[in-house]
Amino acid sequence: MGRWSEERVINAAPDASSLAAARKLAHPGPWSDSGSNDVLVWGKCQGSGKTPYQVSVDIVAPAYRCSCPSRKFPCKHALALLLLWARGEAAEASAETADFAQEWAGQRAERATAKDRRQSGEASDPEAQAKRLAERQALMDAGIADFARWLTDLIRTGLAAARNQPYSWWDGVAARLVDSQLPGLAEQVRSMASEVHGRTDWADHLLLHAGRWWALTKAWAARDTLSAEEFADVKAAVGWATASADVKDTEALPGPWLVLGAHRSDDGRLQQQRTWLRGPDGTVVVILDFAGQGQGLATPQLAGALLDVTVTRYPGSTPQRAMFTSAVASQGLATSLGPGCTIAQALEQESAAVARSPWRDRQPVLLAGVTILPEVHGWLVEENGNALPLMDAPLDSLLALTGGNPVDVFGELEDGHVRPLTVVVGDAVVTP
Repeated sequence: MGRWSEERVINAAPDASSLAAARKLAHPGPWSDSGSNDVLVWGKCQGSGKTPYQVSVDIVAPAYRCSCPSRKFPCKHALALLLLWARGEAAEASAETADFAQEWAGQRAERATAKDRRQSGEASDPEAQAKRLAERQALMDAGIADFARWLTDLIRTGLAAARNQPYSWWDGVAARLVDSQLPGLAEQVRSMASEVHGRTDWADHLLLHAGRWWALTKAWAARDTLSAEEFADVKAAVGWATASADVKDTEALPGPWLVLGAHRSDDGRLQQQRTWLRGPDGTVVVILDFAGQGQGLATPQLAGALLDVTVTRYPGSTPQRAMFTSAVASQGLATSLGPGCTIAQALEQESAAVARSPWRDRQPVLLAGVTILPEVHGWLVEENGNALPLMDAPLDSLLALTGGNPVDVFGELEDGHVRPLTVVVGDAVVTP
């Protein structure tokens, strides 16, 4: 693998602040035991503690590891090491690989091999499979019980006390959840750490999610009484992933599928892309794509596009996650997204969805004839005065597109707010 250019290193940075911090470390002073080969770049960076941070980078299938506590990938240490390597100032070619880098590379190779075996459908010992499943469920049971105790303490000591806790307190809870094979819950707890410090309505927000988490612990304990659909929702909420191989051979639904809208998010660790589709019979599904930092997401589909493709659905309540099972071909563009609903109807639909799955955090909604107002973070307002606040809204673009006229808006209804993804202006379906 050839040496990276500085431009490529810069493009790998998760944000401007990480790159700025990396530039301050991109000199030989704090670095030791650095080296590189055709696959890896590694080194140790002396921080404020006694033990230097161990940094490893896979430069072929870009991946990053650092022993620092940062949640960004790549962190400032990995970026600084790559900048030095790109300039030829450190991490020169070495015949011997550092033990910590070799160990990490070996772990990645083992995980990749295991994944390949699962995807190739190699037969497994049914008894061994049952044993692994039982061990995993026992580990998850213990993790859920520990999380329930933490929730009890959270409410007993008061929400104000939780807000005064440092990020490391929340990270400790999340780390225990990860160790218990509950990554979905862990990610929610990590996100809450930022939200309780950054939102004005943090108390209501935390109480709402604490209630959802408590309901989830109870549902997990009663999982033997749940329907297959209900248990699938619980598994998704705690982070027990369903393998795509278990889905692709289920019922295939033909198109054309209309792209209602899409949203990309990046939490510094993982990128996610949600693409909402509606089938010819009105079925709404969401395609989820994920990528680590430094990796590319799938090419987004154009809002309003009609796709000639078949999809299969993951288990769970509607609207379900889905995956493409054939090549995607365009059949042109639609001039509308079809009939929308009122705000009152949207709230009723959200209420029904939450009743089916209380831990569902967003609901697709197509609102008809709403006007966008710029007050605060923006509002969607009907002629009768009913209104919903916007979130993550590009207000300037929305106001320029709509000119103050009523339009149809597709978006995600989340915690009483609408994240606008698509606007129908005249005969055009537009992403703001």
